Amino acid sequence: MKSTMMDVPLSLNHLLERAGKLFAGNEIVSRLPDKTLRRHSFGEYYRRTRALASALQRLGLKKGDRVATLCWNHHAHLECYFGIPAAGGVMHTLNLRLSPDDIGWIAGNAQDRFLVVDDVLLPLYRQFAQMHRFEKVIVFPFSGAAVPPEFADYEALLEAADPDGFEYAAHDEDDPVAMCYTSGTTGRAKGVAYSHRSTILHTLVASLGDFWGLRGTDVVLPVTPMFHANSWGMPYGAVMMGVKLVFPGPHLHPEDLLDLMQLEPPTLSLGVPTIWMSLIQAYDAAQAADSPHHGRWKLPQGMRSLVGGAAVPEALIRAFDRHGIWILQGWGMTETSPVCTISYPRAELRAATADERYRRAAMAGVPVPLVDLRVRGDDGRDQAWDGKSVGEIQVCGPFITASYHEVPVEADKFTPDGWLRTGDVASVDALGFVKITDRTKDLIKSGGEWISSVDLENAIMAHPAVAEAAVIAIPDEKWSERPLACVVLRPGRTEAADGLDAHLLAHGFAKWQLPERYEFIDAVPRTSTGKFWKMKLRERFPR
Repeated sequence: MKSTMMDVPLSLNHLLERAGKLFAGNEIVSRLPDKTLRRHSFGEYYRRTRALASALQRLGLKKGDRVATLCWNHHAHLECYFGIPAAGGVMHTLNLRLSPDDIGWIAGNAQDRFLVVDDVLLPLYRQFAQMHRFEKVIVFPFSGAAVPPEFADYEALLEAADPDGFEYAAHDEDDPVAMCYTSGTTGRAKGVAYSHRSTILHTLVASLGDFWGLRGTDVVLPVTPMFHANSWGMPYGAVMMGVKLVFPGPHLHPEDLLDLMQLEPPTLSLGVPTIWMSLIQAYDAAQAADSPHHGRWKLPQGMRSLVGGAAVPEALIRAFDRHGIWILQGWGMTETSPVCTISYPRAELRAATADERYRRAAMAGVPVPLVDLRVRGDDGRDQAWDGKSVGEIQVCGPFITASYHEVPVEADKFTPDGWLRTGDVASVDALGFVKITDRTKDLIKSGGEWISSVDLENAIMAHPAVAEAAVIAIPDEKWSERPLACVVLRPGRTEAADGLDAHLLAHGFAKWQLPERYEFIDAVPRTSTGKFWKMKLRERFPR
């Protein structure tokens, strides 16, 4: 029997047209380098995005050409998200936190033809300009300064374009629209290309009520960089629903974000755990009567906060809940678009105790619709969903990558039956909650028994004197490996190793699981995406 449904391809262009027609009066706010706010309506955004697409075609953009962006979170970057694919191109977000050599290599590997860059980031661009020659460099005057004459002016290009006469490039729903590179902390970064189809399906799934729960009345503050896994896909959902967006620009320090929250209180925010750790510490410190910031800030009551990119300590969830803000933890990867699991309140847990709700919230969560997830043991068999049996997470679905850009399919990345090997080790319980145990390379095997560095880190960070903690393996003649805890203490606080050991024992750890020693450091090194960079710690503490 033949289907009676229309054969209409999924397309980002539909979301752009929808925004222009239905949400023309809704607002997009961008914080500029001088911390002033620039406001656009969705109607203006629609015309400007079509103008960008028209300008790119006039510059000779061909279908499939890569257009790189080197930008902070702001309205022009959002225009690139839709304008580049509307013209037939592929938006490739360059991670500005990588080294210039890495950025130059990635741009060359992606064969980027054009570059859109913030004027405040031109010094960074010049550091890798010799590594990859862009045919055209388009400068967005983010600061308001004049664009140097050797570059194209973003605003001038839009002004000279014809948004009314623009026609969308012909495309198939499987054509690529965007491209991101993995973090590449253990080797060269790899490119992942997302299609119209995968992006639309990911947006629809992630926007569901138990996940992002996007509503037209929302005010969304995306602190997650738009150059990191497409800000977790939130820009697409926001345009689809016409929600108000408040972009923080380059101002991501806790005080800056708290100030912005006073001006434009968000109902939904998203960022990595390290951002929210520093934010809540700054806020709590300001509550002291002798603080110079006393009374300066109020946290938005009832705000939902989506946090991911690294394990979220239960202590952080409790800290925000004390102020009426609930953290939803999500897990995913560049390769998964990225939303794969989210820890949301399940109906089966209505009567759960507060401690149980916190415990569940600190898990990676439940697989979202359209994503199949399995945990495969060392023996090649799927592990039972009993909350105890551990193995590597493997995933499959319509917004999971099946290959990398110009990289042959490798056995250590994909299984023979086509599932993505994530490298994360986890267990899954009967309700489908995934508990990440570790990365395969971060597990500690001591005396033949596994010790989870993530569990140790989360428990140590629950200590009131600890700001951050990262645990690595160090070699041991007797036990093969032992855990070493690198600890950052809160300002003005002290704690000895004995006190941390007692804290861990009180949290259910056995004596053999305790760290062999503690190293008190000023800060935990981080990757370009805000994750703990344990490779640097291993180099610093080889034994």
